Amino acid sequence: MSVAVSPSPQTGVPPAGPTPVVEGTQSVATLVTLWMFVVGPFVALVAAVPIAWGWGLSALDAAMAVVGYLIAGFGIAVGFHRQLTHGSFKARRPLRVALAVAGSLAVEGSPTQWVADHRRHHAFADREGDPHSPWRYGPGVAALAKGLVFAHCGWFFRPEVTNKARFAPDLLADRDIRTVDRLFLPLVGVSLLAPAVVGGLVTGSWTGALTGLFWGGLVRMALLHHVTWSVNSICHVVGERPFASKDKATNFWPLAILSFGESWHNSHHADPTGARHGVLRGQLDPAARVIWLFEQAGWVRDVRWPDPVRLAAKRIR
Repeated sequence: MSVAVSPSPQTGVPPAGPTPVVEGTQSVATLVTLWMFVVGPFVALVAAVPIAWGWGLSALDAAMAVVGYLIAGFGIAVGFHRQLTHGSFKARRPLRVALAVAGSLAVEGSPTQWVADHRRHHAFADREGDPHSPWRYGPGVAALAKGLVFAHCGWFFRPEVTNKARFAPDLLADRDIRTVDRLFLPLVGVSLLAPAVVGGLVTGSWTGALTGLFWGGLVRMALLHHVTWSVNSICHVVGERPFASKDKATNFWPLAILSFGESWHNSHHADPTGARHGVLRGQLDPAARVIWLFEQAGWVRDVRWPDPVRLAAKRIR
């Protein structure tokens, strides 16, 4: 019988224990669905330019895409990542649930599975056991190219499923998060179909519904997916490493805005529970700003803002 291991309050990562790293294998139906969600939106994104050239992009479509991107993106960066995975702050119950729902709208997995995968990543970063290290095949050019593809999205298609009982026992015990987990598939439907419904109702046409689905649903989802996946792949290969860490995580500034500050990945791995990842001068971190606004409004507490002394000790001179 395995025993669940609680996350460390210092790192947000469960220590190594007797429980297995994976809990089973994914079904064929799950793998087929993953292919649809990875390949389909990417094809839609590639087709965006010629379609826009022929049909045009309405202000409504653009607005729905931007709003959807912001809601789902902050749901991932603030909700799934900094709140649920690392405990960077404590939110009031309505906000905690709202952030979990917003993150689910990104269609990157249910809250508990996302958190389990990410905690496992931190526990074994760039070593055996890391679910998506780009260095798994070696440092050679060909090996690294293969590793980048694997880290970006290829790891989804491995049959193993990260053991939630080991890496996310706190969320399995959380009634609210369990409810959001159960509602994940309906939330996927809302994420994709809501723009189509709004587009159809506002324009009174099937064309408005289709362009709403395309821009506000598929293209928006694909862009956010590839930005998030780039943190797993690019931000472990290309960029700067101003802080000492036990892995190859890097800071990659071109993705800072689109990732809401998640691409300051070396800073994050050096201080995993910090609510701000862009800790150096000029490093924009929109997710940290949102957390600060929540704090000012009294909606969150116990925010773990960076400790200058601790960061200075880890700074590479």
